[in-house]
Amino acid sequence: MSTPRYAVRVAEDAADREACFAVRKEVFVGEQGVPEDLEYDAYDAGAVHVLAVREDGVPLGTGRLLYGEAAVAQTGAGPSVGSLGRLAVAGQARGLGVGVALVRAIEDAARARGLAAVDLHAQTHALGFYARLGYEAYGPEYLEAGIPHQGMRRSL
Repeated sequence: MSTPRYAVRVAEDAADREACFAVRKEVFVGEQGVPEDLEYDAYDAGAVHVLAVREDGVPLGTGRLLYGEAAVAQTGAGPSVGSLGRLAVAGQARGLGVGVALVRAIEDAARARGLAAVDLHAQTHALGFYARLGYEAYGPEYLEAGIPHQGMRRSL
């Protein structure tokens, strides 16, 4: 069996955003039990959403970048720090490098907006994944939507 090919791109239209939200619903709401009213927020409207899509159009993963005032509100850092969030990879695509490709695409979007660093709230089980990508943990562990998290940051 061959490994499916996929592309990662910035969500371009309403259909792309709906695909992003569908992956988030599958992973966060369906698998992890995050309440829908916590999963979707006012930041979605102004965020840069990235989407991984299999060559046949099936969405495989998503993530978002907050910048400007939204990122400051999320991170507590200055305006030169973006906030990577809502990174989700569909079960069928795990282990294919989709998560890494999504993180790198979000970092590229951050660089294109002149940001110097990217901050994120990592679920603690994913700390090793982000550490391998150059993110450094900081601060204490905390609960977000009932799931243990820790802050992480990477300079760009």
